[in-house]
Amino acid sequence: MPLHPAIVAKLHLLDGIGSWQELEAEPEKAAKMQEFDSWPDAGPAPDVDVRPATAPGPHGDVPVRIYEPPASVAGDRPALVWVHGGAFLGGDLDMVEADGVAREICARAGAVVVSVDYRLCHGGITYPVPHDDVVAAIRWVRDGAVALGVDPARIAVGGASAGANLTAGAALRLRDDDGWRPVALLLAYPVAHAVLPPATASLAALMADLPRMLRFLPEDTQFINANYLGGAHSRADGYAMPAHGVLDGLGPVVVLNAEYDDLRPSGEAFTAALARAGVDVRQVLVRDMPHGFLNRPAAALEPVDRALDLLAEVVAA
Repeated sequence: MPLHPAIVAKLHLLDGIGSWQELEAEPEKAAKMQEFDSWPDAGPAPDVDVRPATAPGPHGDVPVRIYEPPASVAGDRPALVWVHGGAFLGGDLDMVEADGVAREICARAGAVVVSVDYRLCHGGITYPVPHDDVVAAIRWVRDGAVALGVDPARIAVGGASAGANLTAGAALRLRDDDGWRPVALLLAYPVAHAVLPPATASLAALMADLPRMLRFLPEDTQFINANYLGGAHSRADGYAMPAHGVLDGLGPVVVLNAEYDDLRPSGEAFTAALARAGVDVRQVLVRDMPHGFLNRPAAALEPVDRALDLLAEVVAA
């Protein structure tokens, strides 16, 4: 299927932008990128109760943001611990992929959502620090479920892109160290391999005409993963790159892959590996969408709305 027309209509804004570094050096290009990422007519995400908190972790407190449905949604509520993406280098709790997704799942599923502000890989921070932060946040929610008004048996975890990597690795760690697993693992356009599996000819053809800023070329993924791993792929154990781990014994997994995504081979290969390990896994290809589609508002793009409905359905059930 062709790229979504609402995105195609904005592609001209990316003309002449060749790298993220250019955005820091050239304000005019940064303004075009900001316009490409903005959807002013989409309207706000749902209004829910939001409050900050911190989870204790081995590297210091981990900031989290708690989203709660209205007081009318009482009793033991489901929960989702959610982790944003950003190549392990960027992103924060205010981005649409964090705040927007948390509000949507909270409202649609009647769930408590805890969004995690893990440490980013700058200034010498590498794996396992972000991984440890996410593990600590999940443990904090699990062990404090009663105080959060959450049913301990209905805690799902999930994330997008680098956040999907971190939550999958955390689920493996918690399985091994604590004998605990979430009720569901939700992975949106995940990165699970230190070196990506090769793209199919059909995917390569789909991606060929996309602007550079919507691509993840081999040199991009090599830099991102090396930066996360501290420069050595030899550190890519199964917690850092879940495709290299032992996957047996995980609970149900849902994988959302974007149709127009250089990283899709990782999500597809990880899905196949989960199936071979006997894990209950469902893979959904979100048509018309590029990588990072959860950074776009549901009100503007129907495929995003459908994807959020699916995530909310799993969390609620």
